[in-house]
Amino acid sequence: MSNPDGIGDPIRVFIFDDHKIILWGLEHLVESAAPLMHWVGSAHSRDEIVGRVLATAPDVVVLDVDVGEDDGTDVVRHLVRESSARVLILTGRQDPDLYQRAMMCGASGVVQTQESPDTLLRAIERVAVGEVWLNRAVVGRVIEALAGGRRPRDGEARKIASLTERERKIIAVAIENKGARNKVIADQLHISEHTLRNHLAAIYRKLGVNGRIELYLYAVSHGLNTHLC
Repeated sequence: MSNPDGIGDPIRVFIFDDHKIILWGLEHLVESAAPLMHWVGSAHSRDEIVGRVLATAPDVVVLDVDVGEDDGTDVVRHLVRESSARVLILTGRQDPDLYQRAMMCGASGVVQTQESPDTLLRAIERVAVGEVWLNRAVVGRVIEALAGGRRPRDGEARKIASLTERERKIIAVAIENKGARNKVIADQLHISEHTLRNHLAAIYRKLGVNGRIELYLYAVSHGLNTHLC
């Protein structure tokens, strides 16, 4: 596994799981990916996770949400609001509503516990550079939950119709690059990052979304990726 951007500093990874044996295994899995990754801390209680994340300043938090009766999305919201870490959800649940809530709260991806250790490491690597990680099965469940099996209502159709040709092109490039950094998208569009940010702000306002993850999910769930260009 190689660092995609050639950056020398390892990806700083924090892990939350309430099962100490699983926590130990995840810590050693991350350390096995050195020098690309480095484990910087762990927590096994929700009461301590935010404080420890702020103290260790990780790039990525791997968050097991299968803890107790709550689904953990409140923790995602706190982490996204109070830290600069990207949150990667780890779950064994086959629950599209959970995936949707987690992503809308700001999570950068979902990995199921049934997947391989290598898949988790790849997911950490990709969300660390700003991408969204959802495997094909999870994407299908999230899109189904968002779309509700229906065509866009009149209100959504009006939002989509309000997009300019340039804005549609920007969305298409963003989807093609699966959440890559703004610089990558700006370079492909031959515009500055500042101009791109202005366009994205207008797109978010028109579609009623908050940020690139919601834009990605909205665009795919409403079929924009099939006719944007």
